Amino acid sequence: SVLPSPAPPSLPDRFRMFRSCEWEVLERSLNILQASDFYWGPLSVGEAHAKLQREPVGTYLVRDSSQGNCLFSLSVRMPTGPVSLRISFQEGYFRLKNWFSDCVVQLLELVVAGTRNNPLHFDEMGGTPLV
Repeated sequence: SVLPSPAPPSLPDRFRMFRSCEWEVLERSLNILQASDFYWGPLSVGEAHAKLQREPVGTYLVRDSSQGNCLFSLSVRMPTGPVSLRISFQEGYFRLKNWFSDCVVQLLELVVAGTRNNPLHFDEMGGTPLV
């Protein structure tokens, strides 16, 4: 006998506000994220920061954002403690500062590579550069 294929993962309700062309980008990116070891899903900012507090500087995780206008957040362990940065989604692209991609994982790869030589500065980080 043949086992039926599992149903594809359903997207959280908050993803339903997008156009169909954006759905494809979101679904593909979410599937890639779910296969990664750094995506934690619906984790609160407090829980994310508590987990990162015990980790070395530079450790990060991606989680669902608690902000209604934002899908994901990047939480990073900085020298001063954990911080969270919103990853925006506009016109089919995920964005973090000057970087953008149609895949969250690819966006993070771009940011990691780009900040090696050119640290990012965010207001949320109190002037501490993201490297």
